[in-house]
Amino acid sequence: MLTAGLPPRLGAVPRRGEPVPALVAGASGPTPRPASQGGSPGQSVWIVSAVTGTIPPMRGLMQDYPLTIDAIFRHVEQHYGDGTIATAGPGGITRSTYAEWAERTRRLGGVLDTLGISADGRVGTFGWNSQRHLELYFAAPSTGRVLHTLNIRLFPEQLTYIANHAEDEVVFVDRTVLPLLWPLVDTMKTVRHVVVMDDGGDNEIPDDPRVSDYETLLAEASPVDFHVTDENSAASMCYTSGTTGNPKGVVYSHRSTWLHTMGVMAPNAFGLGIQDVAMPVVPMFHANAWGIAQAAPAAGASLVMPGSMMQPQALADLIVDEGVTFTAGVPTIWQGVLPHLAGRPHKLRDIGCGGSAVPRALSEAYREQVGLPILQAWGMTETHPVASSGVLPRRYADADDETKAAQRARAGTPFLGVEARIVDAETLEPQPWDDEATGELQVRGPWCAQDYYNPDAGVVLSTEDGWMRTGDVAAMDPYGSIRIADRTKDLIKSGGEWISSVDLENAIMSHPKVKEAAVVGVPHPKWDERPLACVVVKEGETMTEQEVLDHLRPQVAKWWMPDAVEFIDEVPKTSVGKFSKKDLRSRFAEFPARD
Repeated sequence: MLTAGLPPRLGAVPRRGEPVPALVAGASGPTPRPASQGGSPGQSVWIVSAVTGTIPPMRGLMQDYPLTIDAIFRHVEQHYGDGTIATAGPGGITRSTYAEWAERTRRLGGVLDTLGISADGRVGTFGWNSQRHLELYFAAPSTGRVLHTLNIRLFPEQLTYIANHAEDEVVFVDRTVLPLLWPLVDTMKTVRHVVVMDDGGDNEIPDDPRVSDYETLLAEASPVDFHVTDENSAASMCYTSGTTGNPKGVVYSHRSTWLHTMGVMAPNAFGLGIQDVAMPVVPMFHANAWGIAQAAPAAGASLVMPGSMMQPQALADLIVDEGVTFTAGVPTIWQGVLPHLAGRPHKLRDIGCGGSAVPRALSEAYREQVGLPILQAWGMTETHPVASSGVLPRRYADADDETKAAQRARAGTPFLGVEARIVDAETLEPQPWDDEATGELQVRGPWCAQDYYNPDAGVVLSTEDGWMRTGDVAAMDPYGSIRIADRTKDLIKSGGEWISSVDLENAIMSHPKVKEAAVVGVPHPKWDERPLACVVVKEGETMTEQEVLDHLRPQVAKWWMPDAVEFIDEVPKTSVGKFSKKDLRSRFAEFPARD
């Protein structure tokens, strides 16, 4: 409660935060106002808290403008209608302008109304990077719904779990991946509609009343107005890969999306602008395509969407033929693209890379053969996902090539809005920024998650003092540049995606002939790491590698399958009886990679 009053005498005005005379704090009657609020010039007024008896801090007089995705949409619609979107597919490239995209996006809002999707209903997507997917990226949150991108690379049980956990009401699916989704629809308890987006595939479309055609619905719908007022309401959600236990849901707000978009557009990040042609190779079904799907339109940059044409040759051709200036993807993508891009004329200014550490040899190969090194970025689903980048600091402008290469391999400097620290795992004390002391990397900021969506019991993301735990081990130099040193858990990161060693071990040990099994990541020149299964067979039994793989195949995703199986006499143990994976990693550090 606030009350107002005039100073009892000249010169008696207290400073803000100081107690106010009781006469004023309890004043009643007419409330004079300052000139900025319609009062007489020169008139003095106190706004006094009747609770604390103090004058609160001076307030700004700026408009309270909600940072919502529909505002980004309107900006693109009003100012960048001549920007273009090119989408590749089996039948060739389709082209559109942002003006055409905006009209279709407003119609899509009408489609969601026609389907009866609830006010904050979850709108699932299951598809490649495309114009239609971009329409969903904006139509769902701009009508108050929540976009939920389903990762097409998860195995069936995980897809069922996250669709049910998120309570998806509809799933929009590309025809080329329809066979991956349709067998699961009956297990998705809240899904009432499946809308097929014909991206040129020839898969049969089920004759089922739940199934609709995207273009037919769009043609029958009317454009709707977008108006979201609460910037803290949910805009979209993504799930982690379920590396420890069930996949975990991360819910992004309109505000966090807006601020992350501004962060990604900044020069110290991806530096997107109206002259750019951006091609997100990182999928829109994983961590919101690193924010490029929002940032490129917001900046007025044209977009090239690779769709299902993810083959290295096809990607290289798109980069060259479409005049791409910025692109981003995981290291394995760029390993495949390099021989198809080397020596060809292009307009690239930056190649963003993340998901796992960029091999220095790969970055240098791009510098030598393509003319520019790879830009390392760091983040995770829980950070929206990009939180830092390895843009070369000015202090290294005149450094030798070896020093520059080492700096480009770092996770780099956090974006404005993201703070970072490293904490000792045992003492929980912050560590010095000397680039030698290591600890768990923790972050906080307006696009860092505070908690998971309806988490399992015991799952805690943030510390008591409000920092988000990343699970990465890192060091920081005196300027706060981050160097990722290791991981705190025995996860395997392959091609930018996490693989759970525990889940693989449990699946292997369910075989009646297996006594023990431990899975570790071993180095791989293309995928960064691949799983190696170390298996102990029960006494009196014999077993082959093929038996282990055949047992695993129906239980896990194809890309989770171990590259090899090693039969050992015993899994080494720690002093408390746990599997010592450190010993196994050391033992198999030189394990020959398989194609």
